Amino acid sequence: MEVPNKKRQLDVFKHLRITAIGGGHGLGRLMSTLAFMKRRLVGVVATTDNGGSTGKLRAANHCIAWGDIRNCMSQIADQPLAAEVLNYRFAEGSDLDGHSLGNLLLYCLDELSARPLDGIELLSRLLKVPNRILPMSETPTDLVAEISPDLTCFGELYVDRLISMPQRMSLSPAVQATPEVLIHIQQSDYIILGPGSFLTSVLPPLLVAEITQAIANSPAKVIFIDNLVAEPSPAGQLPLAARLQWLEKQLGYQLIDIVISPQERNLDLGLPVVNGVTADPQLAHRHHSESLLNAVRQAIDYLSTQSTPCRISESM
Repeated sequence: MEVPNKKRQLDVFKHLRITAIGGGHGLGRLMSTLAFMKRRLVGVVATTDNGGSTGKLRAANHCIAWGDIRNCMSQIADQPLAAEVLNYRFAEGSDLDGHSLGNLLLYCLDELSARPLDGIELLSRLLKVPNRILPMSETPTDLVAEISPDLTCFGELYVDRLISMPQRMSLSPAVQATPEVLIHIQQSDYIILGPGSFLTSVLPPLLVAEITQAIANSPAKVIFIDNLVAEPSPAGQLPLAARLQWLEKQLGYQLIDIVISPQERNLDLGLPVVNGVTADPQLAHRHHSESLLNAVRQAIDYLSTQSTPCRISESM
């Protein structure tokens, strides 16, 4: 894989607008890699988590899930100790019993604001977050997996424990997209999905009907970033081609234009693939930032020479 100098890499992104969609760890890594894009990079974050500190806040206060938003902010904030403060967890058994300080801050700011996005933007300004972070929706909702016509699984915690891929996924209740998400999708040159947990990070924003409609109507081309190592879930047991076929069946149209994958052979995707991306030396599941930047640049270089995709949803 050719590795150009840093200036060449950054020049490709100079006038682009990108919407990145996913969950906390993977989306945060991607956004930290592209943080130099400033407000031309927008992260759309899944808000369906119902475990841990986030789950406790949701159960007690009927709020959106804050954990993935906090995780993204902690990776791109430009203030000393920001990550340590946001990710600090109170001891189990204490009055705050395992809560994350960042989750509590976001919940508190939400209570003081007219809408959840106002609180997110206030904390972003305080921590000098260079990019814009948006929740997929400002209304609480949960993941629902249809295992069979007679069996459903409710909540992200249980979806994570499935032993086989569900027939379909949905949100309960169905929610509207955060309006700013739709605006940014319409203005974007590229949309990036992943990396991250397929069913619980990448998929939830795509289950918001307005978001999938906006992508279908957008001239933006879609890049899918595969995980470096197989996730411990039913999706992780499937070859990449089978995962993308499942996603196409779920959405009713082919969404992906190009794939970034560490695999080099036998993908059989029917799509262009950028490979050679490598892992961070300290964590095998985390993308090496320079390698990821180069892979995204290669994908954009390729797609910029292709015609605008035509996506037609069966439900449209």
